[in-house]
Amino acid sequence: MWSQKRMAAELRNAADADLQGSLPEIASLVRGIRRYEAGEHRPEDPYRTLYCRVFRMSEEELFGARPEVPERDDETDALELAQRISATDVGEETLSRLEGAVDDLAVAYPRTPPAELLIRTRRHLAYVARLLDGKKTLAEHRRLLVTAGWLSLLASTCHIDLRQFPAGAARLRTAAQLARHTEHAEIAAWCLETEAWQALTSGDHRRALDLSQGAQAVAPKGGSPYIQATAQEGRVWARLGGRRETRAVLRRVEGLVSSLPTPDRPEHHYRYDPAKSIAYTATTLAWIGDPAAEPYARQVLARLESADGPARPRRAVSARLDLSLALLAADQPEEAAHVTLSALTSGRLVPSNFWRAAEIIERIEARRLPEATELHEAYAHLRQASA
Repeated sequence: MWSQKRMAAELRNAADADLQGSLPEIASLVRGIRRYEAGEHRPEDPYRTLYCRVFRMSEEELFGARPEVPERDDETDALELAQRISATDVGEETLSRLEGAVDDLAVAYPRTPPAELLIRTRRHLAYVARLLDGKKTLAEHRRLLVTAGWLSLLASTCHIDLRQFPAGAARLRTAAQLARHTEHAEIAAWCLETEAWQALTSGDHRRALDLSQGAQAVAPKGGSPYIQATAQEGRVWARLGGRRETRAVLRRVEGLVSSLPTPDRPEHHYRYDPAKSIAYTATTLAWIGDPAAEPYARQVLARLESADGPARPRRAVSARLDLSLALLAADQPEEAAHVTLSALTSGRLVPSNFWRAAEIIERIEARRLPEATELHEAYAHLRQASA
């Protein structure tokens, strides 16, 4: 994760020789970067171009499409109207609806493409930034900062899903800063858990272990981020090959969720649903090569694809990858290949899970199955479409 000073140096290095002479000093660039990461402004030329060069992304990918006229959005339009009719610059109605919008975005996460959700989250962050410039009480100011913290955290998660790590790190750094300012332990813990998840998907398992344990130390005991970070620790131990530690953590998670009620909106990304523990058990057992993962994975997949429950297509795709690994451990490679192909062609596999599919394909190729060629082609097509 780059510091703001390192980011300023990278921007300066990305400039052409003629432009470098007109750029301000590093300290001034750092102040501009800090304001950008806090959501106080959006970079304009030439800084937009420099950011794109540093991150090797197009302007639309990094900042979204640049509209010819100010872009309007029904959600934020409604919030602005609520603000205008309230008794203060901010008001209880506006704050309550903003907090409700955060919950709605978190509920939308499991079924919405991350690029689409990121656009909506950015709009709300921009609106919160405008409200922070207005008159407000101390209590209103803190609620706005907490809202900005949740939105920055969700935006970071979307960036990580898209493998846009520098942008994700900047958002995550902002969320952690807002958590410190507001002394919000839950957001602080989720920041560490999210960073642990990124480290895990990037193969940095030791760092993922430290971060997941650090999240547990910060989180309110027994709360959603505490349980999630504990489950994350179990998955890390599985990747490290620690079978004894893995099973010990699975028992801890089982104890934590045994009396946990189902939340009102179980699909909420930041509210732990006890049913999630079965999915984490399936993943964790599959990663240590335990055939016992198979019935868990089948149970999770059946629940997620049931017509009775809410649609969670992205989680269903992850469950298919878990089932594929479990089937390989149970020496059923043909079905594993079929299940993997359905995940690859679902249109719901996000870039942060590509590595999981690649590992399964590698194991199927090692068994010299004829299905390996079709899987390899489907995976290559998926990567090309994502790029």
